[in-house]
Amino acid sequence: MMASSGPSSAEGKSVAVDAAVTRKPRILLAACGSTAAVKFPILCHTFSDWAEVRAVVTTTASRFIDKNTIPNNVVAFCDEHEWICWNKIGDNLLHIELSTWADIMVIAPLSANTLAKIAGGLCDNLLTCIVRAWDYSKPMFVAPSMNKFMWRNPFTEKHFMCIEELGVSLIPPVTTRSASGDHDTGAMADPTTIYSTVRFFFERQILKKKPGMV
Repeated sequence: MMASSGPSSAEGKSVAVDAAVTRKPRILLAACGSTAAVKFPILCHTFSDWAEVRAVVTTTASRFIDKNTIPNNVVAFCDEHEWICWNKIGDNLLHIELSTWADIMVIAPLSANTLAKIAGGLCDNLLTCIVRAWDYSKPMFVAPSMNKFMWRNPFTEKHFMCIEELGVSLIPPVTTRSASGDHDTGAMADPTTIYSTVRFFFERQILKKKPGMV
Protein backbone atom coordinates (compact mmCIF):
# COMPACT_ATOMS: atom_id res chain seq x y z
CA MET A 1 0.00 0.00 0.00
CA MET A 2 1.37 3.38 -0.92
CA ALA A 3 2.02 5.77 1.95
CA SER A 4 0.18 9.05 1.87
CA SER A 5 0.34 12.32 3.79
CA GLY A 6 -2.62 14.35 5.00
CA PRO A 7 -3.87 17.46 3.17
CA SER A 8 -1.78 20.50 3.96
CA SER A 9 -4.75 22.81 4.46
CA ALA A 10 -8.15 22.85 6.14
CA GLU A 11 -9.73 23.08 2.70
CA GLY A 12 -7.89 19.97 1.60
CA LYS A 13 -9.09 18.09 4.67
CA SER A 14 -12.65 19.16 3.96
CA VAL A 15 -12.45 17.86 0.39
CA ALA A 16 -11.05 14.55 1.60
CA VAL A 17 -13.83 14.13 4.17
CA ASP A 18 -16.52 15.05 1.65
CA ALA A 19 -15.16 12.47 -0.80
CA ALA A 20 -15.19 9.79 1.90
CA VAL A 21 -18.76 10.32 3.05
CA THR A 22 -20.22 10.55 -0.45
CA ARG A 23 -18.86 7.24 -1.70
CA LYS A 24 -21.05 4.68 -3.39
CA PRO A 25 -22.37 1.72 -1.38
CA ARG A 26 -20.06 -1.29 -1.36
CA ILE A 27 -21.79 -4.49 -2.39
CA LEU A 28 -20.15 -7.91 -2.17
CA LEU A 29 -21.88 -10.31 -4.57
CA ALA A 30 -21.31 -14.05 -4.33
CA ALA A 31 -22.34 -16.99 -6.48
CA CYS A 32 -22.62 -20.67 -5.50
CA GLY A 33 -22.74 -23.78 -7.66
CA SER A 34 -26.16 -23.72 -9.30
CA THR A 35 -27.37 -23.42 -12.87
CA ALA A 36 -28.77 -20.02 -11.86
CA ALA A 37 -25.15 -18.85 -11.65
CA VAL A 38 -25.38 -18.20 -15.40
CA LYS A 39 -27.32 -15.06 -14.37
CA PHE A 40 -24.55 -13.85 -12.07
CA PRO A 41 -22.92 -11.57 -14.67
CA ILE A 42 -26.31 -9.90 -15.19
CA LEU A 43 -26.51 -9.33 -11.44
CA CYS A 44 -23.01 -7.82 -11.46
CA HIS A 45 -23.93 -5.46 -14.31
CA THR A 46 -27.14 -4.41 -12.56
CA PHE A 47 -25.48 -3.61 -9.25
CA SER A 48 -22.35 -2.01 -10.74
CA ASP A 49 -24.45 0.75 -12.31
CA TRP A 50 -25.35 1.87 -8.78
CA ALA A 51 -22.68 0.61 -6.38
CA GLU A 52 -19.05 -0.34 -6.05
CA VAL A 53 -19.08 -4.10 -6.52
CA ARG A 54 -16.72 -6.95 -5.77
CA ALA A 55 -17.57 -10.56 -6.50
CA VAL A 56 -16.82 -13.97 -5.04
CA VAL A 57 -17.32 -17.11 -7.12
CA THR A 58 -17.09 -20.63 -5.73
CA THR A 59 -15.24 -23.31 -7.67
CA THR A 60 -18.48 -25.00 -8.72
CA ALA A 61 -20.15 -21.71 -9.67
CA SER A 62 -17.26 -20.93 -12.03
CA ARG A 63 -18.44 -23.79 -14.25
CA PHE A 64 -21.58 -21.83 -15.08
CA ILE A 65 -20.06 -18.36 -15.41
CA ASP A 66 -18.28 -16.89 -18.40
CA LYS A 67 -15.72 -14.62 -16.73
CA ASN A 68 -15.58 -12.48 -19.86
CA THR A 69 -19.19 -11.39 -19.25
CA ILE A 70 -18.47 -9.95 -15.79
CA PRO A 71 -18.14 -6.13 -15.98
CA ASN A 72 -14.62 -4.76 -16.17
CA ASN A 73 -15.20 -2.63 -13.09
CA VAL A 74 -16.07 -5.67 -10.96
CA VAL A 75 -13.15 -7.59 -9.47
CA ALA A 76 -14.03 -11.28 -9.06
CA PHE A 77 -12.30 -13.46 -6.48
CA CYS A 78 -12.15 -17.25 -6.14
CA ASP A 79 -10.62 -19.66 -3.63
CA GLU A 80 -7.15 -19.43 -5.18
CA HIS A 81 -6.97 -15.70 -4.48
CA GLU A 82 -7.06 -16.33 -0.72
CA TRP A 83 -3.66 -18.01 -0.94
CA ILE A 84 -2.23 -15.74 -3.61
CA CYS A 85 -2.78 -12.82 -1.23
CA TRP A 86 -1.28 -14.67 1.77
CA ASN A 87 2.35 -15.75 1.90
CA LYS A 88 3.39 -15.51 5.53
CA ILE A 89 2.07 -14.88 9.02
CA GLY A 90 1.14 -11.23 9.33
CA ASP A 91 -0.13 -10.87 5.77
CA ASN A 92 -3.68 -9.71 5.23
CA LEU A 93 -6.41 -12.33 4.86
CA LEU A 94 -8.64 -11.84 1.84
CA HIS A 95 -11.81 -13.11 3.51
CA ILE A 96 -11.32 -10.61 6.35
CA GLU A 97 -10.59 -7.75 3.95
CA LEU A 98 -13.70 -8.45 1.87
CA SER A 99 -16.00 -8.89 4.87
CA THR A 100 -14.71 -5.60 6.30
CA TRP A 101 -14.86 -3.73 2.98
CA ALA A 102 -18.51 -4.50 2.17
CA ASP A 103 -21.57 -2.60 3.39
CA ILE A 104 -23.88 -5.39 2.21
CA MET A 105 -23.35 -8.97 1.08
CA VAL A 106 -25.62 -10.73 -1.41
CA ILE A 107 -25.32 -14.45 -2.17
CA ALA A 108 -27.18 -15.19 -5.40
CA PRO A 109 -27.56 -17.95 -6.19
CA LEU A 110 -27.31 -19.67 -2.84
CA SER A 111 -27.07 -23.44 -3.30
CA ALA A 112 -28.48 -26.03 -0.91
CA ASN A 113 -24.92 -27.16 -0.19
CA THR A 114 -23.65 -23.71 0.81
CA LEU A 115 -26.84 -23.07 2.79
CA ALA A 116 -26.09 -26.19 4.83
CA LYS A 117 -22.47 -25.10 5.32
CA ILE A 118 -23.48 -21.65 6.58
CA ALA A 119 -26.12 -23.10 8.90
CA GLY A 120 -23.52 -25.46 10.34
CA GLY A 121 -20.83 -22.80 10.69
CA LEU A 122 -18.46 -24.43 8.20
CA CYS A 123 -15.81 -22.31 6.52
CA ASP A 124 -13.99 -24.41 3.95
CA ASN A 125 -13.72 -21.95 1.05
CA LEU A 126 -13.41 -18.22 0.46
CA LEU A 127 -17.16 -17.59 0.46
CA THR A 128 -17.95 -19.50 3.65
CA CYS A 129 -14.93 -17.93 5.40
CA ILE A 130 -16.33 -14.49 4.55
CA VAL A 131 -19.72 -15.49 5.93
CA ARG A 132 -18.15 -16.87 9.12
CA ALA A 133 -16.19 -13.61 9.58
CA TRP A 134 -19.16 -11.38 8.71
CA ASP A 135 -20.26 -8.60 11.05
CA TYR A 136 -23.99 -9.28 11.31
CA SER A 137 -24.74 -5.70 12.23
CA LYS A 138 -24.38 -5.29 8.46
CA PRO A 139 -27.05 -6.77 6.17
CA MET A 140 -26.68 -9.99 4.24
CA PHE A 141 -29.16 -11.22 1.66
CA VAL A 142 -29.45 -14.69 0.12
CA ALA A 143 -31.36 -15.72 -3.00
CA PRO A 144 -31.57 -19.52 -3.03
CA SER A 145 -31.66 -21.69 -6.11
CA MET A 146 -32.32 -25.41 -5.96
CA ASN A 147 -34.60 -28.03 -7.46
CA LYS A 148 -38.05 -28.56 -5.98
CA PHE A 149 -37.03 -31.70 -4.08
CA MET A 150 -34.17 -29.92 -2.32
CA TRP A 151 -36.39 -26.93 -1.61
CA ARG A 152 -39.04 -29.16 0.02
CA ASN A 153 -36.49 -31.11 2.06
CA PRO A 154 -37.00 -30.63 5.83
CA PHE A 155 -33.33 -29.68 6.21
CA THR A 156 -33.91 -26.60 4.05
CA GLU A 157 -36.39 -25.10 6.49
CA LYS A 158 -34.14 -25.92 9.45
CA HIS A 159 -31.13 -24.35 7.78
CA PHE A 160 -33.00 -21.17 6.90
CA MET A 161 -34.18 -20.90 10.50
CA CYS A 162 -30.53 -21.08 11.58
CA ILE A 163 -29.29 -18.34 9.27
CA GLU A 164 -32.34 -16.19 10.02
CA GLU A 165 -31.20 -16.13 13.64
CA LEU A 166 -27.96 -14.56 12.41
CA GLY A 167 -29.93 -11.78 10.74
CA VAL A 168 -29.64 -13.04 7.17
CA SER A 169 -32.51 -11.91 4.93
CA LEU A 170 -34.13 -14.28 2.45
CA ILE A 171 -35.09 -13.23 -1.06
CA PRO A 172 -37.51 -16.11 -1.75
CA PRO A 173 -37.23 -18.34 -4.79
CA VAL A 174 -39.89 -18.12 -7.44
CA THR A 175 -42.32 -20.60 -8.92
CA THR A 176 -41.62 -21.63 -12.49
CA ARG A 177 -43.47 -23.82 -14.94
CA SER A 178 -41.69 -27.00 -16.04
CA ALA A 179 -41.86 -28.56 -19.48
CA SER A 180 -44.47 -30.99 -18.16
CA GLY A 181 -46.71 -28.12 -17.10
CA ASP A 182 -46.04 -28.49 -13.38
CA HIS A 183 -45.41 -25.42 -11.27
CA ASP A 184 -42.25 -25.87 -9.22
CA THR A 185 -40.74 -23.59 -6.57
CA GLY A 186 -37.00 -23.26 -6.10
CA ALA A 187 -35.74 -21.06 -8.92
CA MET A 188 -33.67 -18.01 -7.99
CA ALA A 189 -35.50 -14.68 -8.01
CA ASP A 190 -34.92 -12.49 -11.04
CA PRO A 191 -31.76 -10.33 -10.85
CA THR A 192 -33.87 -7.17 -11.07
CA THR A 193 -35.89 -8.32 -8.05
CA ILE A 194 -32.73 -9.03 -6.10
CA TYR A 195 -31.32 -5.62 -7.01
CA SER A 196 -34.49 -3.69 -6.18
CA THR A 197 -34.85 -5.52 -2.84
CA VAL A 198 -31.31 -4.69 -1.77
CA ARG A 199 -31.41 -1.11 -3.01
CA PHE A 200 -34.78 -0.42 -1.34
CA PHE A 201 -33.40 -1.75 1.94
CA PHE A 202 -30.26 0.35 1.58
CA GLU A 203 -32.12 3.56 0.84
CA ARG A 204 -34.65 2.97 3.61
CA GLN A 205 -32.32 1.75 6.37
CA ILE A 206 -28.66 2.53 5.75
CA LEU A 207 -28.95 6.03 4.33
CA LYS A 208 -30.73 7.07 7.53
CA LYS A 209 -27.57 6.17 9.44
CA LYS A 210 -25.10 7.35 6.77
CA PRO A 211 -26.81 10.23 4.92
CA GLY A 212 -23.59 11.21 3.14
CA MET A 213 -23.50 8.01 1.06
CA VAL A 214 -24.88 8.05 -2.47
